[in-house]
Amino acid sequence: MVDYKEILKDYPDILLPDDVQKILQTGRNTVYLYLANGTIRSLKIGGKYRIPKLYLMEFIYPGMKSTQESE
Repeated sequence: MVDYKEILKDYPDILLPDDVQKILQTGRNTVYLYLANGTIRSLKIGGKYRIPKLYLMEFIYPGMKSTQESE
């Protein structure tokens, strides 16, 4: 069981595309492609992408279950 609150604890709960780029160590265009096509789920607020940390964890660990789901 993954405790997503402990992973990436130095980042805010809502990530920016720049945060995702740093975490994944990938290029800006790749991050925006993943966001645009839904590979990484996201929210659009004011026309800008915002990525809840949980959505990024689902991308990194497909099929994961957070501790919150088991409670």
